[in-house]
Amino acid sequence: MTPQARVAVIGGGVIGCSVLYHLAKLGWTDVVLLERSELTSGSTWHAAGGFHTLNADTNMAALQGYTIGLYRELEEASGQSCGLHHVGGLTLATTPERLDFLKAERAKHRYMGLDTRIVEPEEIAALSPITSTEGVLGALYDPLDGHLDPSGTTHAYARAARRLGAEVQLRTHVHGLTARADGQWEVHTGQDTILAEHVVNAAGLWAREVGDMAGAYLPLHPMEHQYLVTDDIPEVYNHGSELPHVMDPTGESYLRQEGRGLVIGFYEQACEHWAVDGTPWEFGHELLSDRLERIGDSLEVAYRRYPVLETARIKRVINGPFTFAPDGNPLVGPVPGLRNYWTACAVMAGFSQGGGVGLTLAEWMVHGEPSRDVFAMDVARFGDYCTRDYTRRKVRENYQRRFAVSYPNEELPAARPLHTTPAYAVWQNKRAVFGQAYGMEAVNYFALDGEPLFETPSFRRSNAFAATAAECEAVRTKVGVNEIHNFGKYEVSGPAAADWLDYLMAGRVPREGRVTLSPMLSPRGRLIGDFTLSRLGKQRFQLTASFAAQAFHMRWFEAHRTSDVTVENVSLCRVGLQIAGPRARELLQRLTRSDVSNTAFPFMSVQHLEVGPCRAIVQRLSYTGDLGYEIFVPVEQQLALLLAIEAAGADLELRPFGMRAMMSLRLEKSFGSWLREYKPDYTARETGLDRFVAYTKNSEFIGRAAALDEREQAPQRRLCTMVVDAADADCWADEPVWHGGAVVGFVTSGGYAHFVQRSLALGFLPCELIEDGRRVEIEILGERRPATVAARPLLDPQGARMRA
Repeated sequence: MTPQARVAVIGGGVIGCSVLYHLAKLGWTDVVLLERSELTSGSTWHAAGGFHTLNADTNMAALQGYTIGLYRELEEASGQSCGLHHVGGLTLATTPERLDFLKAERAKHRYMGLDTRIVEPEEIAALSPITSTEGVLGALYDPLDGHLDPSGTTHAYARAARRLGAEVQLRTHVHGLTARADGQWEVHTGQDTILAEHVVNAAGLWAREVGDMAGAYLPLHPMEHQYLVTDDIPEVYNHGSELPHVMDPTGESYLRQEGRGLVIGFYEQACEHWAVDGTPWEFGHELLSDRLERIGDSLEVAYRRYPVLETARIKRVINGPFTFAPDGNPLVGPVPGLRNYWTACAVMAGFSQGGGVGLTLAEWMVHGEPSRDVFAMDVARFGDYCTRDYTRRKVRENYQRRFAVSYPNEELPAARPLHTTPAYAVWQNKRAVFGQAYGMEAVNYFALDGEPLFETPSFRRSNAFAATAAECEAVRTKVGVNEIHNFGKYEVSGPAAADWLDYLMAGRVPREGRVTLSPMLSPRGRLIGDFTLSRLGKQRFQLTASFAAQAFHMRWFEAHRTSDVTVENVSLCRVGLQIAGPRARELLQRLTRSDVSNTAFPFMSVQHLEVGPCRAIVQRLSYTGDLGYEIFVPVEQQLALLLAIEAAGADLELRPFGMRAMMSLRLEKSFGSWLREYKPDYTARETGLDRFVAYTKNSEFIGRAAALDEREQAPQRRLCTMVVDAADADCWADEPVWHGGAVVGFVTSGGYAHFVQRSLALGFLPCELIEDGRRVEIEILGERRPATVAARPLLDPQGARMRA
């Protein structure tokens, strides 16, 4: 037994073995994997073994592509066959909406370098003669799809890791973890206690239990999953070549060849959680009882889609548990609140994602950060709102929607509402249609009379279009009120607060009573935050940023915080409202005895004011790009503030507006958004945030060296605005941009800008193509639409309205 190790990886499934291999490959060879039984025990051994690149998140799709491409290298590195079958795969579309989805995915793949294509029913029949094309409109074909041997692949990872110097300990049950003051961990096993600098929870079905050992709740839950294996089928073994995979979302099924027969699996609606109160330690190489009654409806659809199944004999039924996170993506990275405790779990598609998960975690541990944006699988994308009941509800919803179309405007209903503000009931009475982020309800728009209180999910313009247009008109011509509870808010205080922020942020720390904007950079100069800094006092600051990034940002703050600085997350206890539009100052003046003239309360300043009956923190700025004020109050005073604003603004034609309008208004100002234009894939220089970087300030801020290096080199790409000649569908994100017959860039976000009445897109293009009037094309749902580069924002490029 190894008494000390740099890393102890707990769990010997495909994920744990991939993490071990990648750590060793990056040079950390003093690492040990601890498996309570044998390799593949748990979910890995009974997996169907399929792999594919299709994923709604482009970085997840890229990591899946990395995983698939890794297998040949892994075979060479280990001398162990992975049992690869690259047979290609078809995802069928039986509705126009599904075909739109597949066209959007195909468009993403163009700039990702993935060679997928949309195929017609005739080609589907030629590729897979056993598939009925009745009712099929088309399919997405991916030549990289295939399947492998789960056991052989897992052992290949382990063997390759051993060859690099890593150690694997079987039949070593970890029964406890003890955190030491120096950040190391005592890993208690039945045989010994190992002192490890880092612990990786890759325990799969037992990840909850290994999380509990460290005092961490991980939002995941196992679900039962069934697939069937048929006996020999003549149409299969006489085909002449191995059949491609087929996914039929209508039937909630996936199908592939297995020897001389078929495997077909289902993600049925009548699904069930497994091991609600914990996974038994003695479980491992068992299967669960058959539950064929759950898949009866799906089987009927499968018999029509694959007629050969009607006469096929079922040789075996596999019903085994797999773990899922609330959104179906893995949980990877350093666990917030714990030092040197990492997770790589809830990887339900282990043979599509396992290599990418292992690479990401190893890069993070060895180099300090991953090589790409991995927020879609960062464990910190979830927060304390994720209770066990919430997790189970969302996991069930995600399982049921495994083959559902992912619409960009869709809001899923499970476990809602969870967090609401005091204004929630007021908004309901005004016909609000809500969305949610990070467990918090937020108004998307206010439905017009006669319209349903539900936004139709679509890739095209929805029934929210007219309501959003009216809200935008009110903000630009009169005054609007909007809830701003859905910003992450942090109070930073202490004698060293200013110096600490000067080190943490790339921009300048404001003087008292002023507000600045600042990017927060990683050591490699990548964007990890887009902050508004408000100085409330000599040693007191308010920071605002993305609401959904609270755990992500608090983890970073705590990792760098010094003892003479206090950081408090006040996102739920300090909420507020913004008023915006040309009559916003008139409205605010009616609510306060203080002078809020342009001279007394200039743009980008902050003041403590009495607003109506409330003591408030008021900032003069607005994400709408108009004259505006953000008014923050304690949560218990929000309703009183709203009622005061409504009373004072009644004759000013005050109108409430939601996030759909906010996103439209910011587009015509070319304002970027976190995880769209600003994320760890990009740098300040590429996005234009370099105008807020204080390169010469007297502070060695995090990322300064990388930012200075980048400043000396011309970037290859820059963020820009494009005006799109759209039809009934606007850009959302990830659409490819064409020029000269080639894909040259991509869209980060887009939509219809109602006040300027243009369809707009923000995205990256090569610098040499960014000039006013440059003609390009943007592929929207399979159709290339003309677009023109706009060198300046379409509305108020000088910012006169904000500064008025």
